[in-house]
Amino acid sequence: MSQDSTAVPEAARKLSGRRRREIVAVLLFSGGPIFESSIPLSVFGIDRQDAGVPRYRLLVCAGEDGPLRTTGGLELTAPYGLEAMSRAGTVVVPAWRSITSPPPPEALDALRRAHEEGARIVGLCTGAFVLAAAGLLDGRPATTHWMYAPTLAKRYPSVHVDPRELFVDDGDVLTSAGTAAGIDLCLHIVRTDHGTEAAGALARRLVVPPRRSGGQERYLDRSLPEEIGADPLAEVVAWALEHLHEQFDVETLAARAYMSRRTFDRRFRSLTGSAPLQWLITQRVLQAQRLLETSDYSVDEVAGRCGFRSPVALRGHFRRQLGSSPAAYRAAYRARRPQGELHPSTVTQTMDALPQQARRAAAASTPSGPSATASAAPDPGKPGSDAYAPGRPTLPGPRERPVG
Repeated sequence: MSQDSTAVPEAARKLSGRRRREIVAVLLFSGGPIFESSIPLSVFGIDRQDAGVPRYRLLVCAGEDGPLRTTGGLELTAPYGLEAMSRAGTVVVPAWRSITSPPPPEALDALRRAHEEGARIVGLCTGAFVLAAAGLLDGRPATTHWMYAPTLAKRYPSVHVDPRELFVDDGDVLTSAGTAAGIDLCLHIVRTDHGTEAAGALARRLVVPPRRSGGQERYLDRSLPEEIGADPLAEVVAWALEHLHEQFDVETLAARAYMSRRTFDRRFRSLTGSAPLQWLITQRVLQAQRLLETSDYSVDEVAGRCGFRSPVALRGHFRRQLGSSPAAYRAAYRARRPQGELHPSTVTQTMDALPQQARRAAAASTPSGPSATASAAPDPGKPGSDAYAPGRPTLPGPRERPVG
């Protein structure tokens, strides 16, 4: 549900002390990727009043002792320390260097204090891990890069992690997915503060869509947390991924794990951050996406090859997850494929005709095609890696805080 851009932000009504709504503090740490770090600096730190964009006052704060090293071995020196955050009405954590490392306690204390005093707290990409470590996401909806969402859900079970969203606005705490989704969230903040025209003017200056539709579903792959590799459930998960073309349910998976359904559900959720039924449906829809992109199978045939009991079931789940029918998804994908590009189904059909051993050899020597590109895991540290992937249809938008 879209948020009314003319509504007064909740954070603005709660500010106390020296904090000012127009002041934005960006909290930087050593080891953070430079692209994510640069997003709030560019959005809130450049005077674009000539283009109709209201001016913010930017405070770049070091979350720990410098110099701060970033991508490519560059060293940064922040002009302010944690004490400057006491003036900010908005605090942005653009990224955290490692999802396995605890953030500095002093920075976490400063974030908690800012939130208690009414500041709006924003986490871009892995910055959500810092907000979670500070306890600011407890009991709240949140998102992060889809690749790290299961780890966030497992490490902080009280956080309601949704890996499908580009960003989540929960009022005074906001989080975004990786890289380009940070731009989406920052534009959303400008839209919330100053209206659609200001956000549109800023988007034109940045040469990006003012409001990007779609979620992270189009970039998801079959990745699971690395921790699952040593768990007994890993074999069951691997079996499920290899047999998606068969009709089986969660009861089948629980039986293969020699567990009751209740125990299996609990163990699976603790490992992946997702309920097993939802995970299984998501994997079947992902498989359907790949077949729609890389084959000429009819929608009915795709449903059967993805383990759905009927084409109606496929269409329902596909539309709920991607906001599009399978037929419309395929049409949009093919309409955006460059002219003269080899149709993926040609490669698929040729490979299917080969014996298994020959298929393996051919696959090892064949350049990856569009389907491989579509399912490759993006690197959140690379500009544009999870942003505007070519050949994708228009899908539903991000989750925003509903009005009152």
